[in-house]
Amino acid sequence: MRIVSALPLLLLLAACAPTPSATPAAAAMPAAAAMPAGAPMPGSDRDAHGCIGSAGYAWCERTAQCERPWELAAREGLENAPAAIEAWCRAPADPG
Repeated sequence: MRIVSALPLLLLLAACAPTPSATPAAAAMPAAAAMPAGAPMPGSDRDAHGCIGSAGYAWCERTAQCERPWELAAREGLENAPAAIEAWCRAPADPG
């Protein structure tokens, strides 16, 4: 008799189980469908140094790497202003 009373519960649980097509990966929109025809891929706007401008990176001669200005300003104690950051990046690196 227990098997007969457990059968409706098992059927209810099986009906609530997710199907393979209901997974989040299957529901995600393909990137190509979201992009207009001929539009560049996000992150493909690298400059001559390889810095991605759309991600906020710009080349800094002093550190010889791509930097985000606001992160550089916080790390080096600079004013978060374009003129201050550009002046700092143009200056030669400290020797010691």
